[in-house]
Amino acid sequence: MNPASHPAPHPPDRTDDELARLDISVLLRYGLTAPPGPRRTALFGDGVAGAAVLLDRLGTQPRSVAFLADTVRAGGLAYAAGLAEPLPRPEAAAVVRDWLAAGTELAAGVAADDTAARWLRAVATVIELRRRTRPAGS
Repeated sequence: MNPASHPAPHPPDRTDDELARLDISVLLRYGLTAPPGPRRTALFGDGVAGAAVLLDRLGTQPRSVAFLADTVRAGGLAYAAGLAEPLPRPEAAAVVRDWLAAGTELAAGVAADDTAARWLRAVATVIELRRRTRPAGS
């Protein structure tokens, strides 16, 4: 067995800056409709963390992202992508609008809508955890 041919059991830790530089739209495009495996893991792993870092840095409230997740679940990605303000802050709305558009391009129906809603809910949860565990004064 060649150890170089097998990936490490756990990926290396990424910094917030590295996570913030991820192309979330690409992760969504390839992960939303992917079967369980590396693409879905990347979307729900680093993709969730990167999206949470970006939106947290933009001052987005977790409840706003959770509300957007509920909107995607109820109306679908295409409906949410057409919203004038998918999130209250203009900078965050612009970022999320790109992500929603990437998912909409798939035209993958209810399954992709549900996966996107679960993904957004996970992003909201990570933002909340970041805020609760952040050292005082940060």
